[in-house]
Amino acid sequence: MYKLFFRLVFQRMDPERAHHLAFRWIRLAVRVPVLRTFVAAVLAPRHKELRTEAFGLRMHGPFGLAAGFDKNAVAIDGMSMLGFDHVEIGTVTGEPQPGNPKKRLFRLVPDRALINRMGFNNDGSLAVARRLATRTPVFRTVVGVNIGKTKVVPEAEAAEDYVKSTERLAAHADYLVVNVSSPNTPGLRNLQSTEALRPLLTAVREAADRTVPGRRVPLLVKIAPDLADEDVDAVADLAVELGLDGIIATNTTIAREGLGLASEPALVKEAGGLSGAPLRARSLEVLRRLYARVGDRIVLVGVGGIQDAEDAWQRILAGATLVQGYSAFVYEGPFWGRAIHKGLAARLRTSPYATLADAVGADVRKPV
Repeated sequence: MYKLFFRLVFQRMDPERAHHLAFRWIRLAVRVPVLRTFVAAVLAPRHKELRTEAFGLRMHGPFGLAAGFDKNAVAIDGMSMLGFDHVEIGTVTGEPQPGNPKKRLFRLVPDRALINRMGFNNDGSLAVARRLATRTPVFRTVVGVNIGKTKVVPEAEAAEDYVKSTERLAAHADYLVVNVSSPNTPGLRNLQSTEALRPLLTAVREAADRTVPGRRVPLLVKIAPDLADEDVDAVADLAVELGLDGIIATNTTIAREGLGLASEPALVKEAGGLSGAPLRARSLEVLRRLYARVGDRIVLVGVGGIQDAEDAWQRILAGATLVQGYSAFVYEGPFWGRAIHKGLAARLRTSPYATLADAVGADVRKPV
């Protein structure tokens, strides 16, 4: 029914307008106690065998919502109601900003992909921090906070901007993500070089510890799929050196490989980050390389091109403790989380692994 509705309604609408409309429905549904209880029972049934622990946090399962959908922390409970085991909000910047001019979001329906050049449109770290501080949770959900650089801040002052967001948001985050990999903020990806990344991550770590004494807020970094293999290795080594808690692999790509011939050429040429099914192969490749480098020393989060339970299972076997999705949610609709969980539970039961944790990295650990 959703796919029919998508073709007849959403596909005829501007993608960003359709996003806001769906978002509004989700937020309204979660405000009605009877309705949210019913929806959660149908769409978010719990599978005990999928219970997951990552960087000291316990979750109902490994499947979460990637950053970019709930930029301003206004629908955390709504997304939990739809079956996401953790919700990563943001990207949040030090100062509020409108993002790039519209039109800035494009569907490549035949390729089950999206291109976006949103440009970190968000309310800013102060407003989001206040919203998180006054939030009364309806569901128990792990909340990640993804932070990025304000566009007008010079690259040389990026660390101070990230620290500002950290000081405002760390106390409200179950985990914190430093996003240096979006292609839509000029100069941002330059911060992925280890020379720039080391002082940035050190400053954020110190700010989080200073802001939240007595609790070590897990710190992760999110990287691009477009990094050369040797740069992926360098980031992995740096993460271990600095004692990071995790790496998220990967963000969107500026490449256009993997697209079919069915999508409109004009859309394929749009500037921005490509997400969805065409990203699957490279994201999986980066994840496997990271796990081979770091093993179980830090948590890896697999994201990019995950369409179904088989994709999620392959990420786990490649080394991901957690998996995230976003783009396929647009095409699959509200039953997507339920299908992912059901499929993962079925695969685990028929696998040689006693627990999900046993399966993490199993394909990479296999002797050649």
